[in-house]
Amino acid sequence: MAFSIGIVGAGTRGAGIAHTAALHKCTVSLYDINEEVIRRSVERINFEMKKSVDKSSISEDDMKEAMSRIRKRTNINDLDTCDVIIDAVLEEVRVKKDLFKKLDQIAHHTTILATTTSHFSVASIAAATKKPERVVGMHFFYPVHLSKAVEVVRGVRTSDETVAKAAEAVKKIGGKPVFTKDTPGQVVNRIQHHLYAEALAVAAEGTATYADIDRIVKLSGGFKQGPFEALDLNGVEEHHLLTEALYARTYGDPRFRPSALLQQMTDAGTTGKKTKRGFYNYEVL
Repeated sequence: MAFSIGIVGAGTRGAGIAHTAALHKCTVSLYDINEEVIRRSVERINFEMKKSVDKSSISEDDMKEAMSRIRKRTNINDLDTCDVIIDAVLEEVRVKKDLFKKLDQIAHHTTILATTTSHFSVASIAAATKKPERVVGMHFFYPVHLSKAVEVVRGVRTSDETVAKAAEAVKKIGGKPVFTKDTPGQVVNRIQHHLYAEALAVAAEGTATYADIDRIVKLSGGFKQGPFEALDLNGVEEHHLLTEALYARTYGDPRFRPSALLQQMTDAGTTGKKTKRGFYNYEVL
């Protein structure tokens, strides 16, 4: 029987997880309360897979089989028998706690419940359940279907068995698990934060343009994307929320002070590719 994954939230991250899981022969139940969101999500997955076909990364048959494994769900109870259920909903702690309380009630007792949060502690989310030992963090990176690393985050009460099962689940969908403790930002986001913060400082000083900074970082460091390209892809508001959470959870550590510029961009709705304008103007690209 195929390994089954339930995904709650059909936004960018949820779609990316569904994409890679389906390509790796997992059965995917993609849930959202909004049918239109699911429809657009599946269209986006199909579009991305077609690009892989065009590059000969996968075959046409691979794409068709993968797409057939994705099941659109609007009833959360349909996820009850999944081997793992992954939360990819809005980064608001109350939303996540309410979700996990519900998942704890409907999911089979052997199901692993995973949160993709990079803002909040796994332990605080797990506390909303009666079985916190089966709650774990699975932090994916953008774009999910191209990024192999997945942080497997152990909460205070996460069991050894859950961590092991979560690592196996990551491998089944083509990822490589990296184990971290339940600390603010885990590993990657903390390191990335300083790259972004310094890039913003250099740009503010007028030392170089956004494009020049991106170009230098890619040429000198071997990065696929520069810091401003990454912020636009991931969402300026997402990074700003993360920084605010890091700042709060580290009790005002000045290293994680939020950026006034990112706050202004968030307020203005110029948050990157999805809004057609961020550090770059995508309406003319």
